[in-house]
Amino acid sequence: MGRKIKITDLRNIHEEHKIWLRTVGAEGSCADLSETKLSCLKMNQVNLSKANLSGIDLSSANLWGIVLKRTNLKGANLRGAYLLHGADLTEADLTEADMTKANLSKAELGDAKLIKANLYKTKLSEANLSGADLSDADLSKSKLNKTKLSGTNLKNSYLRSTDLKNVIGLTIEQLSEVKTLYKSKLDAELMKEVKEKYPNLLEKPK
Repeated sequence: MGRKIKITDLRNIHEEHKIWLRTVGAEGSCADLSETKLSCLKMNQVNLSKANLSGIDLSSANLWGIVLKRTNLKGANLRGAYLLHGADLTEADLTEADMTKANLSKAELGDAKLIKANLYKTKLSEANLSGADLSDADLSKSKLNKTKLSGTNLKNSYLRSTDLKNVIGLTIEQLSEVKTLYKSKLDAELMKEVKEKYPNLLEKPK
């Protein structure tokens, strides 16, 4: 179910965390919001970098402009969350996080860990996923048009009906390691290479 927390307590935790970040750990305390239930919360332009948010419930939360650099979000529930307008999750650990139908358009996710993450119908248009680890992630019906994917690990990722038009930095080598590309949209040149080298990826998964 997750533990509940009062808004006043949340503010105090955030203030202590700001001090902790500003003094590089000399004062204040690192925020620990693991397993807390904060669904539908409005928390804009807040800096919780390096905090422990593992298992947190932020479903349907409005988190535009939030900064979560190197934050522990393992197993977090971000279903339907809004992380827009410069949301920064650089190097965040989102292993096994549920981001179904979340909106991360234009978000920074460079070098983030998204291993086994659920990104079903997630909006990632124009986001930066360069160097991110999306191995074993489910990206079915997600939108990655104009997304940066240079050096992104897509090994065993599930790309079914995924929009990959106009992506930046995506190579045939990366696509060769995915589980499926069934009904996915690709630029003409990449689609041609897939058809020539890995036509099995375009077949309906068994």
